[in-house]
Amino acid sequence: MQEVVVEDRFRGPPQSGNGGYVGGLFSRSVDSSGRGNVEVTLRSPIPLDKSMQVNRFEDGTATINDGETLIAQVKPVDWEMEVPAPPTWDDVKAVANKSLAFDSNINDLLPGRRGFHPICFCCGIEHDTGLQVCVAQTGDQVAAIWQTKESWGDDNGLIPLEFLWTAMDCPGQFAYMEKGIRTGMLGRITASVSERPRAGETLLVTAWTILVEGKKHFAGSAIFDEQGKLYAKAKTVWIGRRED
Repeated sequence: MQEVVVEDRFRGPPQSGNGGYVGGLFSRSVDSSGRGNVEVTLRSPIPLDKSMQVNRFEDGTATINDGETLIAQVKPVDWEMEVPAPPTWDDVKAVANKSLAFDSNINDLLPGRRGFHPICFCCGIEHDTGLQVCVAQTGDQVAAIWQTKESWGDDNGLIPLEFLWTAMDCPGQFAYMEKGIRTGMLGRITASVSERPRAGETLLVTAWTILVEGKKHFAGSAIFDEQGKLYAKAKTVWIGRRED
């Protein structure tokens, strides 16, 4: 049986893996191409620095387990999502310093810290080796210019699949926060990657709210280059709300 480990570096909350990162990592259990079109449903907090079991089934799906605890369900899917045109880079630069990721004391569970998840691998401004995707409101979307690093590159010099999935995680939650809604944790992420950009390239990450159905808050996110080429897209589902 294959096993998989999420290293502590790739945390979201302090003691659980970042949902986007683990989504990309777990997607490999059903899609060896790295192109995505995979849906990952998270059922339990993702343990860090601990071996989890990958179980593949004849129908093409898979589960990730920590012993008897179901961590995630993974399956290939056919899906479509309309991606709105991204804001201009000048508009994104103009609001960059207004990201909630820079604000202090917005998470009452972490007094005195900056951002909603200060040490998150995606949006954590206090994460020394994180991606620091810090989106801010611009028009009907949130967006950030994301400067990737050459040191992130794989053997082909490309940004790892898991990092692309990561970058499309937290922005969806921030899109809701900009509307005054603090959602619960990520419950599901569905993503596809048409092409992986080179590590070191400057990219644009966008996100927007889609709809709310009961406790489910749907959001979309995408990654573009400066010419507007779409590299990847994702739909995220955030479960529940947190009261102020």
